[in-house]
Amino acid sequence: MAKHEFGIMETAPQKGRRYDKYEPQKYNCIAVDDKYLENIVTSFDDIDFFWHTPDVPGKGIAYCGVTLIPPSSMEPFISVIDNIYELSQLKSLLQKAYSENKWVIHFGI
Repeated sequence: MAKHEFGIMETAPQKGRRYDKYEPQKYNCIAVDDKYLENIVTSFDDIDFFWHTPDVPGKGIAYCGVTLIPPSSMEPFISVIDNIYELSQLKSLLQKAYSENKWVIHFGI
């Protein structure tokens, strides 16, 4: 079963640094089954994210890579997943990060 992992970053990502290392335990990540994201992934294509480093802005998630999600992108991300019961844990994580003004890291499949 393919999965994505999301976790809250305690400190904002630093410019000039890449976040390619797979470290879900460092960020206390939650796992999200790909079957719940694969059909809505294009809904993220208008949302601003960063891919692997805060130096590379992009639209949409890095499906098979690392996405850095800034606090400014939490509300549009939450609006995409808002009514999907299976993503309620992810929604809670994003809301917590937003309320604390923290970034979220996403490790793609």
